[in-house]
Amino acid sequence: MKKSVWLPALIAPVVVAGAVAAPVIAQAASTPIAGDDPTAAAVIASIAKSSDAQYSGKLAQTSDLGLPELPAGAGGSSLEGDASDAFSLLTASHTARVYVDGPSKQRVQVTEQLAEQDLIRNGSTVWTWDSKERAATKTTLPSRAAESPASGTATPSDVAEQAIDAITPTTTVSKPVATTVAGHGAWLLTLTPKSSDTLVGSVQLAVDQQTGLPLRATVTATGADDPAFQVGFTSLEYGAPAARLFDFTPPTGADVDSKDLSDARPGSGARHHGSDGADRPTVSGSGWDTVVALPAGSADQAGLGSDATGLVDQLTTAVAGGRAVQTSLVSVYLTDDGRVLAGAVPVTALVAAAK
Repeated sequence: MKKSVWLPALIAPVVVAGAVAAPVIAQAASTPIAGDDPTAAAVIASIAKSSDAQYSGKLAQTSDLGLPELPAGAGGSSLEGDASDAFSLLTASHTARVYVDGPSKQRVQVTEQLAEQDLIRNGSTVWTWDSKERAATKTTLPSRAAESPASGTATPSDVAEQAIDAITPTTTVSKPVATTVAGHGAWLLTLTPKSSDTLVGSVQLAVDQQTGLPLRATVTATGADDPAFQVGFTSLEYGAPAARLFDFTPPTGADVDSKDLSDARPGSGARHHGSDGADRPTVSGSGWDTVVALPAGSADQAGLGSDATGLVDQLTTAVAGGRAVQTSLVSVYLTDDGRVLAGAVPVTALVAAAK
């Protein structure tokens, strides 16, 4: 899909956990949730068993990050390109159809404004399709690829995994309470950061009582009552989707690109210019206060360079050494020397980390 994936990932809940390295709440085996009064550890452990689930459903994503709502592709130099598309993912509501048949067959369909975008994985073959651009990309994954490729649309599982990675010792985990999501009984966990410096007030995860599938993820900013970000199922039906949903043939006349990663090894796609790893992201801070810094040139690669100056100026304010935007959940700092820093912390923390 023709979207700058990293930016929504940073400003949405991906940065909530960031590069936090914390132990999982319990070393529990993947077993069914037992009884009517499970522990938080049992609920979290049950998520692992949902990797083989088969289901079809509809997802709804809402965002209220304090950013102005910008129409994607509205025209004009300040709203053109992938950068405006990325911001539109953060400022507007979206719905998607999701079809999953185990860990190697998935399809996500996003339909809006008479256009459709699809991501289809069938084994080691992944197709992306943009009907507006009439463009398709076929990617051949390594034979042992165990994870689905990322798209611009987060799922409850994505948000759940990122939050779970940051559980202890930085977070207080509530006792599970019963709730219902899309007609399915679920256990609701509330994760509350112990830090007083983070912008994140809490993360709530609703996990299916029978299958362990995360059904809804909600992130609320510090001091707020309403969610800043939420993604969850509005309808969900278990069972194997039709096999034809995972087959894709580009329409006649479509612009088709191919990428063969079948020989790639883990980590082989990373850039290594020099033994000091100068081009790699760096991490400072810890827990919910983690700050991720991308090296010089990252703004241009993300579509936030000179071609998107109008958009950047519209969404950011001038600060010492660059420009920045602080949403209700996360801040992003674009330095004058081309670096990008982001974290679930105030802008002042990013400016300090950049020195």
